[in-house]
Amino acid sequence: MQTTDHPPAARRVETLVVGAGQAGLALSHELTLRGRDHVVLERGRIGERWRSERWDSLALLTPNWLNGLPGAAELPDRDGFLARDELVAHLERYARSFGAPVVEGVTVLSVTPGFEVETDAGTWCADNVVVASGACDVPAIPACGAAAPVAAFHASAYRNPEELPDGAVLVVGAGPSGQQIALELSRAGRDVVLSAGRHTRIPRRYRGRDAFAWLNALGHFAKTIDQMSDPVAARRAASFPLDGRGGGEDLDLGVLERAGVRLTGRLTGFAGRHALFADDLVENARAADASMRRTLARIDAVAGGPAEHVADVELEPGPRSLDLSGEGFGSIVWATGYRRTYPWLHADVLDPHGEIEHHRGVTDEPGLYALGLRFLHRRDSHFLGGVGRDATYIAEHIAARGWARTMEERDALALAAWGRILRARGPAGGTAAAGGPRRAAWRPGGRPRPPSPPRRRPRPGSRRGRWRGARPFPEAR
Repeated sequence: MQTTDHPPAARRVETLVVGAGQAGLALSHELTLRGRDHVVLERGRIGERWRSERWDSLALLTPNWLNGLPGAAELPDRDGFLARDELVAHLERYARSFGAPVVEGVTVLSVTPGFEVETDAGTWCADNVVVASGACDVPAIPACGAAAPVAAFHASAYRNPEELPDGAVLVVGAGPSGQQIALELSRAGRDVVLSAGRHTRIPRRYRGRDAFAWLNALGHFAKTIDQMSDPVAARRAASFPLDGRGGGEDLDLGVLERAGVRLTGRLTGFAGRHALFADDLVENARAADASMRRTLARIDAVAGGPAEHVADVELEPGPRSLDLSGEGFGSIVWATGYRRTYPWLHADVLDPHGEIEHHRGVTDEPGLYALGLRFLHRRDSHFLGGVGRDATYIAEHIAARGWARTMEERDALALAAWGRILRARGPAGGTAAAGGPRRAAWRPGGRPRPPSPPRRRPRPGSRRGRWRGARPFPEAR
């Protein structure tokens, strides 16, 4: 890895990648493999969000066999789960393995048309810019959060139970983060209430195999966004609340209730020091069970034989309000997800919700790409082991642009040279200088002699012609 010093002003590079997480590093590997000039700018250190925006005990939900990066050594213990610090170390080793040109400690301030990239350490000029800043950009906190009567923290700022203020904790959100944090706090002796809206459920292991092994066998992760009837809903679908800690554990509202966590419905707002909740806890739990049943039925159809019994989560309705101050609550943890924001990206590629519009990471702005977003192309596009396919596709697209640009530049230079030759010959025969005749530059009838073609264009479909004529960019892999 080349943690380069801050660059001088107006440095030139073919491709500039914003972000040195798994997406940016995977693309750097693929560009390096193709000999393409590039740099990766990172506001902090490699894998910064994993370092500074995740809690101490976090482990990946996906087993190691599903976490391969392009060109990386296979992770030990295929069925294990990487802890946060192990993942950071893995990303650092990966970057060193191919000499990733990472510039750490540089914040991108502005990307303007023509790809002049302003940073807090100078200016870069690029032919291509790849936004690889990830799907977890800035915390998404409900509008009612401003009225919270006690200290409130987003999950990205939570580290461990000891760092929270004393007292009970209200955790809002029943996705993987919310359920994991609630369980950790309860095991640490805290009084915890989890506010659960719509969520999903699946057992960690079923019929002797990990849930992700079954989902992979069903082709769940290989589904593309083009196959979804509602792409917006698909990208917003809830993640399975699983736990990679302890070698992989079951996690659902039943597990939390048995651990002592009190459960209630979706948070609707605050009234003074009271938190208010919808009466939908039982309904949400039943919907999660119904969705799980459909998934398990698909697994049973593939596996054959008798199904394994998985009990439903049976819950009583939760409280409709809590007196946070009166009941000794010291804090709220918002496990409510993330949104993306690109105030520094000055290009007409954002939809009304501020998301980058693209197809397989390729935007309508030539040379501008996105990588590492949820469902960028496949359902696993934002997984550690899923970014590689998208990185390969985008690297080939960039290489195709580079070849096309090189050929166009060569054509332009050759035509310019022939133009100079024709002008030097003049409109009639004679001598270029005193001393003898020269061949006529004009054909009979006054028509000029056309220059010979500067180069023979490759036929479509040939090895040299694969980027020109045959198709505008590489086919799906």
